[in-house]
Amino acid sequence: MKAKRLLTAGAIVAAGALVLSGCSADAEGSDDGSVSMTFWQNSTTGAGQAYWVDTIAAFEAENPGVTIEMQSIQNEEMDGKLQTALNSGDAPDIFMARGGGKLADVVAAGQAKDLTDLLSDETKTALGGVISAFEVDGKNYGLATAVLPSGIYYTQDLFDQAGITEAPTTMDELEAANDQLKDAGIEPIALGAKDAWPAAHWYYNFALRACSQDVINQAAADRAFDDDCWLEAGEELAAFNETEPFNTGFLTTAAQQGAGSSAGLVANKIAAMELMGAWNPGVITDLTPDQQPLADLRWFPFPAVDGGDGDPAAMMGGVDGFSCHVEAPDACVDFLDFIATQENQEAYAVAFQTLPASQDAQGVVEDPALQEVLTAYNAAPYVSVWLDTLFGQNVGNALNVAVVDLLAGQGSAEDIVTAVNDAAARS
Repeated sequence: MKAKRLLTAGAIVAAGALVLSGCSADAEGSDDGSVSMTFWQNSTTGAGQAYWVDTIAAFEAENPGVTIEMQSIQNEEMDGKLQTALNSGDAPDIFMARGGGKLADVVAAGQAKDLTDLLSDETKTALGGVISAFEVDGKNYGLATAVLPSGIYYTQDLFDQAGITEAPTTMDELEAANDQLKDAGIEPIALGAKDAWPAAHWYYNFALRACSQDVINQAAADRAFDDDCWLEAGEELAAFNETEPFNTGFLTTAAQQGAGSSAGLVANKIAAMELMGAWNPGVITDLTPDQQPLADLRWFPFPAVDGGDGDPAAMMGGVDGFSCHVEAPDACVDFLDFIATQENQEAYAVAFQTLPASQDAQGVVEDPALQEVLTAYNAAPYVSVWLDTLFGQNVGNALNVAVVDLLAGQGSAEDIVTAVNDAAARS
């Protein structure tokens, strides 16, 4: 895996952010020098949660007197609960971070520890350029655990049933494949629009094809949609939506919870495809009937779109990782260094069936779909962070809701641009 830098909102600090004086109430030290920390992560079941249980136990064994209390929070609830905890002065010591404007807002509020000179040299070397995903104004505020470029996952069995011989490379080819799948009685694309962000990922990727790298960088700095390409992306999505590519009831379908979720529809071979990040193989595994990896799961990049200014090989994605609260004890940094070791990064990649952030650990990636993701990632000229992450929680939420409204027939491409600009003006 290349040490690739991501397009992030690293230079953004929200001018209107409130700096809270409250410290983390969860880090507890005692007279005998023992330390207790709280840790929030988003794996609630299966191998992912087991990884964290085992890793915490190993860290505690190597660091007598340090204990970590883990709280597992469902992914779709994480950002809201974390923001509430940060604002109340009752934040966890170690918390999930996604970079971009979301992290910049936390930094602006004085809630994240500056890790620039605290992470070990070994950790920095292992992460390489990926560490830039958690930079704000040239300083580091987080540790990456996984690189999560997006694309379209599909089941080869369902493609074979529909007579699709090659993965689509253009939108015309994708629409033709959708028609073949429908003719074969198969739902073409699963979409968990109930959770908003999976629907918004379609807009993000259309925007990545419509907008140049410079325009995306400028939008990240301004948190505004001023270029016509943002409108064009919405129009492209609206036209695609008119072809009825998504599963029946997609507006009320959840993304990752249960067999009826969008990931579950793929896991149970009801729908053929899903646009998602590189965590998807692990989610799908948990939702198959036998909770085993889907042997025929494959992947292809978001197709090329005619007429856009974006590089057709660019990718949309993200980096998952963790930050320390500004008042967290030194042991928090020790824990971040611990999970960045090759052994723990390899175990993380296996448990979550994803791409590790550490270059040293990529050799454990054996899943055929993830190997295809790696190939595309290594060839990508640039990778943009998810737009809702890039623009921060307030603007990002407005964007996501506006995209769902468009897909529901209750909004337009113009409404997406207006929603973003209005939310940015309020921030």
